Amino acid sequence: MNRSLQRMIHVGCRQLGLDVQARRDLQAVVCGKQSMSDMTEAELTAMLDRLKADGFQPATKSTQRRPAAPRGDLRLIHVLWRKLGDAGALERPDRAGLNTFIRSNFERSWGSVPADVDMMRDHDKIAAVIKALSDWGKRAKIDFDWGAHKK
Repeated sequence: MNRSLQRMIHVGCRQLGLDVQARRDLQAVVCGKQSMSDMTEAELTAMLDRLKADGFQPATKSTQRRPAAPRGDLRLIHVLWRKLGDAGALERPDRAGLNTFIRSNFERSWGSVPADVDMMRDHDKIAAVIKALSDWGKRAKIDFDWGAHKK
């Protein structure tokens, strides 16, 4: 927990425009310690509360989420990628990892790929990505459980 509080304090200081020395000076005022590694969880929380009082607004989960992909077939790509990640088949289960996968697997045959998966518009290319992810799931013996979604 302490490490996540320390990260949040760093984010807050960046958001408020405080440099390292200003942060340490503030820590000395709030907690009497210039080093976060010497602080208890209660002291780190007090420091975070002070940053919030000074105007720091931490991002919430809802503000961090991207909107859903604009099309159902693109959303399916995201679902397949997430399921591969949940099964432990991916080194990078994030969006950047998905974009890297598309680039490395299709750029040579397509000539170019969009910067982000949600920018794809060609049905055949989208279908090729879905097939590649589905095939990967089969090789990795991942049950995508499509039957549970049919009504």
